[in-house]
Amino acid sequence: MSDDAANDEIFVTQDGSHSITASRFGVSYHSKYGAITESRHVFIQAGLYPLLLNTPTKISILEMGFGTGLNTLLTYHETANRQVEVYYEAIEEFPISILAAQNLNYPQLIDKRDAELNAVFTQMHQLPWEQETALAPHFKLQKRLGNLEELQFEPRFDLVYFDAFAPSAQPELWTAPIMQKMYDALKPGGVLVTYCAKGEFKRTLKSVGFVVERMPGPPGKREMTKAIKESA
Repeated sequence: MSDDAANDEIFVTQDGSHSITASRFGVSYHSKYGAITESRHVFIQAGLYPLLLNTPTKISILEMGFGTGLNTLLTYHETANRQVEVYYEAIEEFPISILAAQNLNYPQLIDKRDAELNAVFTQMHQLPWEQETALAPHFKLQKRLGNLEELQFEPRFDLVYFDAFAPSAQPELWTAPIMQKMYDALKPGGVLVTYCAKGEFKRTLKSVGFVVERMPGPPGKREMTKAIKESA
């Protein structure tokens, strides 16, 4: 854990779920209007649910920005009772502390009836980096520690959750070279979803080959973005 992470502060968003202010970047990991609400809207409802409509037996998800682990936990929970095997790869350069993760209230808010969810969430954060681990028979997680700019990907993913900090905080992660990496990581027909809907960003997506769709945003945001890698 970096010295910056030691200064990060947990706060309560408007739906009662926690988020963290990242002192390194001066921004929070989630919307003040609701961390769980935002993640469900952008990544689960706009990304995961449409993918599951075709009842696949296996899906592969790449997340840029493991962060608090909220998107990973929501995906784990949403797929737990479906006949689908999930491979989930998450990229993070600046991990939060284990102590901070243990103080986040996501498991009880997502499903207070699931007594195992808190243990799974803790395990997600304690897992070693660069090692694929089965959290459950249906869910394999691999966390990758490092700079996205230095990583390469094969076209093995059905879905990308692009959840880096905002372009104002991490402009280097919203560029054409990075979006080209995301395009290359997706299978034909694969989809990228993100909360960002800036015009410049959407033009960047189009420049590397994505077909871009504007979608209604979560509370506090008028729009979000869905980008599709067309089938050959």
